Amino acid sequence: MTQQSVRYSSIDALRGWTVAGMLLVNNAGDWNHVLPWLEHAQWNGCTPADLIFPFFLFIVGLSLELAFAPQLAKGVMPEALRSQALRRGLRMLLLGVALHVFACLTIDGRAFRLMGVLQRIGIVFVLAAFIMLYLRTQSSRWIALLALMALHSLLLLSGGSLLPHANLSDRIDSVLLGPLAYQYDALTHMAQEPEGILSTLGALSSVLFGIQAGSLLRNRQTPQLVWLALACLCAGLISGLELPWNKQMWTASFVLWTSGWAMALLLLVHQLIDVRGYPAIGRSFGINAIAAYAGSWIATCLLAYTGAGDWIYLHWFAPNLPALIGEAWSSAAFAVAFTAVFAALTHAMARKNWRIVI
Repeated sequence: MTQQSVRYSSIDALRGWTVAGMLLVNNAGDWNHVLPWLEHAQWNGCTPADLIFPFFLFIVGLSLELAFAPQLAKGVMPEALRSQALRRGLRMLLLGVALHVFACLTIDGRAFRLMGVLQRIGIVFVLAAFIMLYLRTQSSRWIALLALMALHSLLLLSGGSLLPHANLSDRIDSVLLGPLAYQYDALTHMAQEPEGILSTLGALSSVLFGIQAGSLLRNRQTPQLVWLALACLCAGLISGLELPWNKQMWTASFVLWTSGWAMALLLLVHQLIDVRGYPAIGRSFGINAIAAYAGSWIATCLLAYTGAGDWIYLHWFAPNLPALIGEAWSSAAFAVAFTAVFAALTHAMARKNWRIVI
């Protein structure tokens, strides 16, 4: 693969399955009955649901490397790419805020939340792009990545506790975000925000791992990518003994563990799709990933606002499915149906060559 812009169908497919996973996790038919692997860990740990967002951030890094590196090689000025990244990141952040405003207006009892998934993507996209454009050698990027994880870990461990509300990440969010966080207790003035301030350092590390993996993939260094995946998994296991896997705080062990699995999955789909020519199932979802996520968010809000979501589940799923497959699987069936609607929509968009770029 030469220094030219290449679009890997495997990465589009991987991004598509990641977004589909987000929709599955976020749209249970009955929140009192959810399959264990569609639920996030209560605090420490890593369930399949916890892999989804770090996988997406890893893919953000992959895409950055594959989009910007060939342009730099052709002589495009870094300043132009920095401006492009800043504009796109800002659009992502503003879209995330707008979606949260919409949720606040349509869902009863929903307080406005400043941070969120798209806001986090926008912020780390810009930061990672700037690091990539300022640090042009692989060694300098590795130093930056390792230093970032070390700094984040040192801050968390020096905070005195890793327990909910007592850890440094939650304390910072309580002060800086307060009632604008995901959860806020007005009596104790304590907040919890999965996409909080300090945990952004961990999320940025996930993107930087994607950039490094993208460089190996682009330069056909597959054996090195295999070894990097194994090293991340082993390091994630070992470091998790001292600093547990934790998505809320986005600990370094969580970064290593999830990045290792993301690389392993990348190697698999790259081999199957790009090398052996298997169909890139999920690619249409992947090329309109942000549009699908935003559209699903709006649909979820409207289903809640009108009561249509509860009506559909109670009349189409609840009467018969729980007796056949159980309450949790019935709830998951609703999420699958919801996701299938957006899979069909993005497939239709792909057939018409419609692509919404944020």
